[in-house]
Amino acid sequence: MIALVTDSASQIPPSLVDRFGVRVVPVTVTIDGDDFREGVDLFADDFWRRFADGNSPDVTTSQPSPGDFRAVYDDAIVAGATEIISVHVAADVSGTIHSASIAADLVAADVHIVDSGTASFGVSSCVWEAAAAVAEGGSAIEAAERAAKMAPYVGTSFIIQALDFARQGGRFDFHLPDDAEGVLVLGGLGTAIDITGTGRSVDELCDLMVAPFLSDGVPVRAGVCLADPATLPFTEGIEERLSASDLVVEMVRYRVGPSIAAHTGPGTAGGFWWPVAT
Repeated sequence: MIALVTDSASQIPPSLVDRFGVRVVPVTVTIDGDDFREGVDLFADDFWRRFADGNSPDVTTSQPSPGDFRAVYDDAIVAGATEIISVHVAADVSGTIHSASIAADLVAADVHIVDSGTASFGVSSCVWEAAAAVAEGGSAIEAAERAAKMAPYVGTSFIIQALDFARQGGRFDFHLPDDAEGVLVLGGLGTAIDITGTGRSVDELCDLMVAPFLSDGVPVRAGVCLADPATLPFTEGIEERLSASDLVVEMVRYRVGPSIAAHTGPGTAGGFWWPVAT
């Protein structure tokens, strides 16, 4: 049996966890000095309520430890797994891969670790490709290779309206201007993110965010995010535009949870896309 593992920073939604039987290692999120496990004792709605009435809690995140990974790997082995595919955020932005690698050497199964080369739901897109390969009868090695090969082609397009969070998080290696005229639209492939435009209205920003999803003219799968409740008009606007395109083969909605929101803050909208493997 082949088991699939990722961590909660992948923002993988319950629908895909259930569909593919994915095991999720929780990221530790610290809010005003208190530690929580994302997806275990802290969920997106709980997190966003802490920002109500203009509150701005102090939020940091910690990658899962090798022990956290070993516990999940061992659980998969007890359930019958002989091989494990473990897909995680790019090694150049997090030490998660390192923790997974240490744990992999301590368990009685072959663990194939995949560096997704991306972050957030981009990681889930690689999990999806691995799951699809397994469902088609592929071996664990073939499924891990398919996920790794897809990684460079995973695109993202999004807005961040709380630029102070982005600066404090240190996850963006370019200058975020203080005097932009309108809301910045960001995007790119993998972790190579840059400013792609600016907009003012919901419709204008949705148009700008959706355009890259369809620009190559090839069939894609897509994930569209919902962050704090105020961003729902963006989520629905993006989904409406993607649903109208014949190029979008499948689309899911995911939540921007604590581990990612700690670096982006309220007002985030957008999503990810990747070409359908043929």
